[in-house]
Amino acid sequence: MLLLGLTGSIATGKSTVSQILRKPPYSLPIIDADILARKVVEPGTPGYNRILSHFASTTPDLLLPASDDLPEHGINGKGRPLNRAVLGRRVFGDGEDRKRDRTVLNGIVHPAVRWEMCKQVLGHYLRGHWMVVLDIPLLFESGLDLWCGVVMVVAVRDPEVQMRRLRERDQGLSAEEAGDRVGSQWDVRDKARRAESRGGARGVVVWNDGDKEGLEREVGRVLEGVERASPGWWAWLLLAVPVLAGVVGGWNLAWAWWARRRWEQGRKREKARL
Repeated sequence: MLLLGLTGSIATGKSTVSQILRKPPYSLPIIDADILARKVVEPGTPGYNRILSHFASTTPDLLLPASDDLPEHGINGKGRPLNRAVLGRRVFGDGEDRKRDRTVLNGIVHPAVRWEMCKQVLGHYLRGHWMVVLDIPLLFESGLDLWCGVVMVVAVRDPEVQMRRLRERDQGLSAEEAGDRVGSQWDVRDKARRAESRGGARGVVVWNDGDKEGLEREVGRVLEGVERASPGWWAWLLLAVPVLAGVVGGWNLAWAWWARRRWEQGRKREKARL
């Protein structure tokens, strides 16, 4: 089974590409890390309790306010949901305090998301799917690109397009807040270059500076190349011969590790020349 890691940056169109891949003619199963990230911090979960333990004392409005529809102790008695906008303002930005808080939050959420993801991947494998899409905003940052046979980055060439789309989507954001959210993430053009450094169909970029029709054509063009490099019959063969699947998986993991190391060494050399 081929794991396609789908990533991008805020307001580049990754979610739209995920929707395209979910529907015909592709009809691919999608494992959405954002959905899992919300699931693992629902009231009563270990992730929820750890977030409260770290942030509640210094963030009074960390939870959604109680109301007629939302009791003081939550609908299920396990607590009120997190106020995601408030938590976002706490961790997004370039200040050292925000970076530390973002590291703490990621350390709570990411391991729980990985576990849920592994369970879903196994389920899709047992059901015989030839490809599964891992929709992960922080694919490279979390190191999960190592487990993907193909990495697909949804990117825009013009940073102004990204800022405009973000403020159109979240109209309450000021220009400064939008800049903080974009700036807190790895530049999507660097992500695109890193994907392409994997070589051939192992790393592909979907450019999304135009409209949705253009995006659909771009997705089709990129998927054709991926399918040529990893046809469905190969996935069925790996499913039928688990030993071969293990060998191929080990080889792909080693190759992805080597490609990442080569990229990191290249970046160090570039910085040394500056």
